[in-house]
Amino acid sequence: MTTTDITITGLFFAFLLLAIPVFVMHKTRLPMIQETVWSFLRMSVQLALAGVFLTVLFEYNAPVLNVLWLGVMITVAAYEAVRKQDVNIRKLYLPTVAAFIIATVICLIYFETLILQGGGFSEARFLIPIGGMLLGNSLGGTIIATSLFYNDLQRNENRYVSALSFGAQRKEALLPHFRAALKSALKPSLGNVAVMGIVFLPGLMTGQLIAGLSPMTAISYQIALMLTIYTSTTICVTLSIILTSYASFDAYGMLKKELFQKR
Repeated sequence: MTTTDITITGLFFAFLLLAIPVFVMHKTRLPMIQETVWSFLRMSVQLALAGVFLTVLFEYNAPVLNVLWLGVMITVAAYEAVRKQDVNIRKLYLPTVAAFIIATVICLIYFETLILQGGGFSEARFLIPIGGMLLGNSLGGTIIATSLFYNDLQRNENRYVSALSFGAQRKEALLPHFRAALKSALKPSLGNVAVMGIVFLPGLMTGQLIAGLSPMTAISYQIALMLTIYTSTTICVTLSIILTSYASFDAYGMLKKELFQKR
């Protein structure tokens, strides 16, 4: 079974679909038309450039280049995770990078060696797509969790200080805020997992089916990847909050005010 290529004409008709949301935004006076068009144009340019670069990566399949590209992906993901917060980027960037590296590398090695059992950790066809899926989901979860954690802590600082004054350790006083942040980060993933296969088919599985793989093979990949993605997100969110907290509190356990002064 061969896969049908999408031609330039087909892509034109795909972009033509944007006329519908743009029309709705225009009629409802929703000020998102420019943002929508720009976002999809930016996506198209980025994917086109990524396609050229990935073609080279897949052709040469050099482990050094593959790992370097994964490093670029991690660096950008960590920057986006911190940039979306109302915090000083310089304070939290390096701890966030460390969290992404640890979570992504651990889950990638586990997936490649124990789940796929192929030993092809550094191969471009595995490293880049799977690493991208792990980072993409971890990015969303980390943005939600860290934003909620620090904003909730700032709003309820008196409750946190009271817990400390009654003899609680810093980690004990922070636990309710951490618990709420982790729950908010993981609930969307669980919601998708609960209806997967009945309400919708995920992108990876759909792509594999279109490419001609058997449904059972596509399902096996999807189950293994969803378990790995959920674990990676959990690790990344947990480490992001733990590691950034070392730069966010002073010696007395108080939240640093300069953390929320953007530069």
